[in-house]
Amino acid sequence: MSDDRTERMEFMLMLRRRGISNQAVLRAMDMVPREHFVESRHSANAYADQALPIDCGQTISQPYVVAYMTEQLDVREGHRVLEVGTGSGYQAAVLSRLARKVVTLERYRTLANSARARLKTLGYDNVEVLLGDGLNGEPLRAPYDRIIVTAAAESVPQALVDQLAEDGVMVLPLGPHSGSQELIKLTKTKEGLQRETLIGVRFVPLLPGKAREL
Repeated sequence: MSDDRTERMEFMLMLRRRGISNQAVLRAMDMVPREHFVESRHSANAYADQALPIDCGQTISQPYVVAYMTEQLDVREGHRVLEVGTGSGYQAAVLSRLARKVVTLERYRTLANSARARLKTLGYDNVEVLLGDGLNGEPLRAPYDRIIVTAAAESVPQALVDQLAEDGVMVLPLGPHSGSQELIKLTKTKEGLQRETLIGVRFVPLLPGKAREL
């Protein structure tokens, strides 16, 4: 058996051991070649369970957190998903294996352009990468069945709540940019938002506006 395949098998075993049990999510994680979404100098650690640096001072989240957030999102085949914080495009690629359509927003032009090209080259045709302010979401394409935020907000962005469909689910990290954060799951009902606190996390901050540079 090749070293690459052994590494992938160990990767999937790690996810199962850490409690990821949704078979659709596990298949999606297995289908997406993570080595194409990390910088070449970190390729040896592509399947390690750790966050890795990418351009513009951002990171690609550790695989367990990607799988856990995806599992909590409970994406179905017909869903339209909004992702805030494209980064390298890895999370969007995983979501694309589960959803009908993924719209992903990135504030850094460099990251948006490289992720768009990468996803196109790899054949993820149901992902649309947009340059924009994640705090504002993308109202022209709303409502969304699911919203995932991959940077930490200090409070729940109301614009994203407004763009979430009824019975929709949003998963996002909440907390101070320099302190401990928690992953929160919000479900939008006729009565309002149901809130569930999941696990402690550490994410880069969710900042307003498009980046002036990069």
